[in-house]
Amino acid sequence: MTSTNQRVTGRHVQPFEREGEESEGEREETDGERERNECPECGAAGITDEKRGETVCRDCGVVLEEDVVDRGPEWRSFDARDKAEKSRVGSPTTEMLHDKGLSSVIDWQNKDANGQALSAKKREQMSRLRTWDERFRSQSAQDRNLKQALGEIDRMASALGLPKDARETASVIYRRALDAELVPGRSIEAMATGSLYAGARQAGVPRTLDEFQSVSRVGRKEFARAYRYIARELGLAMEPTDPEQYVPRLVSDLGLPEETKQRAEELLAAGKREAVHSGKNPVGLAAAAIYAAGRLTNVDVTQHEVADAADVSAVTIRDRYTELLDAADQVA
Repeated sequence: MTSTNQRVTGRHVQPFEREGEESEGEREETDGERERNECPECGAAGITDEKRGETVCRDCGVVLEEDVVDRGPEWRSFDARDKAEKSRVGSPTTEMLHDKGLSSVIDWQNKDANGQALSAKKREQMSRLRTWDERFRSQSAQDRNLKQALGEIDRMASALGLPKDARETASVIYRRALDAELVPGRSIEAMATGSLYAGARQAGVPRTLDEFQSVSRVGRKEFARAYRYIARELGLAMEPTDPEQYVPRLVSDLGLPEETKQRAEELLAAGKREAVHSGKNPVGLAAAAIYAAGRLTNVDVTQHEVADAADVSAVTIRDRYTELLDAADQVA
């Protein structure tokens, strides 16, 4: 057995230089070290020093493995932008592209790797390559259908301010509908709008049909019918929309304080316990709760301001906010 301050490399024993202070029989682990295996000499655990590329015994210093391959990048980055610029791989696969982002992408800037403008001959060549690349990316009719639909989903989601997870969910729903042959014979725009409406509800960021009507290329009846058809044929589990899911967005649009938001959520929770929400429009209930919470927290907000933000009538708010206040009094 070797002594504590030695290490064995093959048959040769060399001094093992330890850095920093150390306790008896134990060396402090650095961030780049991790346990690997047990030492055949003393049975202690081995640790890997990634800077040296060695795995050594923490007690006796026996070198268990050397010349470890460093699988990390050879460059250093200090922020997300720097890391993205130095990365040698493309973006991760995504359901929001018809080919899931696995195909090639030819830049449209007509510049080389050094940022220099291309010559006229090279620009003409790159233009032909882009044309053929675009044709090869969507060869079948199903690919072209999917490409158009996913473009519509991304456009509407951007207009409505929906997050990435809602867009991903909507893209998966449309792919499932396309695989189940639900799309042929129906409007691509209507099916895409119905998929996005379902995806937003499943992601917990619902939007009203009126909001979708302002961004969709088809009428409300058509995409509402498409949504019901998709939900029925694919067996989507759609729970009734919770009015509380509309509160953060409406409060943000109205510029109200956090106290008003919390009070509105408390009113809605009390209303649900008293079954006030049953059969009611969730957007109208959320708007009424915000108006009632504004009065309780001494925030100057009118019924018409809340009605305009929620796209409901002021009459709905007047009818609902008294019901919520009565429910809160009964719970208290």
